[in-house]
Amino acid sequence: MSETAIRPARITKVLPDSVAAEIGFEPGDAIISINGSRPRDLIDYQFLCADELLELEVLDVAGNTHQIEIEKDYDEDLGLEFDTALFDGLIQCNNRCPFCFIDQQPPGKRQSLYLKDDDYRLSFLYGSYLTLTNLRQREWQRIEQMRLSPLYASVHATEPEVRIRLLKNPRAGQILQQIKWFQERRLQIHAQVVVCPGINDGVHLERTLLDLAQFHTEEVPAVTSVAVVPVGLTRFRPKEDELIPVSREKAAEVICQVQALQSKFRQHLGSNFAWLADEWFLIAGEELPSEAHYEDYPQIDNGVGSIRAFLKQFSAAAQRLPQQIYPPRKFTWVVGNAVEKAFQPILHQLNQVNGLRVDMVALCSNYWGQSITVTGLLTGQDLLKGLQGKNLGDAILLPALMLKHGDTCFLDDMIVEELARTLNTPIVPVRGVEELIETCIK
Repeated sequence: MSETAIRPARITKVLPDSVAAEIGFEPGDAIISINGSRPRDLIDYQFLCADELLELEVLDVAGNTHQIEIEKDYDEDLGLEFDTALFDGLIQCNNRCPFCFIDQQPPGKRQSLYLKDDDYRLSFLYGSYLTLTNLRQREWQRIEQMRLSPLYASVHATEPEVRIRLLKNPRAGQILQQIKWFQERRLQIHAQVVVCPGINDGVHLERTLLDLAQFHTEEVPAVTSVAVVPVGLTRFRPKEDELIPVSREKAAEVICQVQALQSKFRQHLGSNFAWLADEWFLIAGEELPSEAHYEDYPQIDNGVGSIRAFLKQFSAAAQRLPQQIYPPRKFTWVVGNAVEKAFQPILHQLNQVNGLRVDMVALCSNYWGQSITVTGLLTGQDLLKGLQGKNLGDAILLPALMLKHGDTCFLDDMIVEELARTLNTPIVPVRGVEELIETCIK
């Protein structure tokens, strides 16, 4: 991408007591260049700003350009946040995976829901998964030169014909050569495999996990971990696709298969290496593995061990639950029905506090057409249907993962304020265990 396509980095927040605040930066200002180089993205910005002496070309809110010189400590952050991590635009996906969630949404929603991210920079910065099918030579060189590691790769299958069938892209068959490229440069990836029954399960899943394990044998393993995830399907998916949902029987089969491989991996690699997403156990109706099973939770953002981690965090934070609160309060806590059973110990402990009553409402998503639904996929319409007419108490406790980060919008474009007005009940988004407890007892 040419430099003319690089937009100035628009500032959205200036952190108090920072270098930028002292200089007088304001939201709406934009950085054009740093020491003569125009940053393509947040990675460039962080690299360029590490120097002690900086010369910035800045575009202010009024459209005037300024040259600003800054002297600071090496690696000291300026204290700026931006409207995007990518100043030259998003690298979008060039595959046509039938299980892609973007293609399983109804038309007519906000434009950002239809952007197919396949950008290695977001993978490095935030842990989003990419397929490695659309990287040009200059991007491979940049990954090597800047040591952008680890990245997160959607592998799905290592057999070329199976991966090509899944991604519907002839370049998809190069995945083993690409992982070899990481290995030769002592760079690392975390991998994921989305299991589609009848396509990449059974012997294909075993082949994939054994192939990936071959890259976990060196001092710096090229593949550090693998998450095995069930395909998620919605009622909006293209009717011509060949996908079938994961049944309870299929989930139990995959659990048995992967656990047998984990035993071999522990013996030969000293690690489970490949982890099953929590959803497999929820679909199969089986108990989750123990906390020790997840080692250092390398795939927690992929739903591997997230329930165990949440229960552990709650157990520690619950030590400060009071015996009683006054005045008495009642809350309705909304979760996806996939975690209803797992979260019963939390519900029980909260309701041990005198004066506090928390009712859990576990919902499936009629919007997506799913009978078993994780919390993050519940929409405003699901909540409206599931909560209307109920005694909701003083407020609704809403896990913030249902909302776009930093926003109040559900996946169906309904706004939290709109839902609260319709239900005539305040809605309190809660982020994690600490906020859940704090909201209940404050």
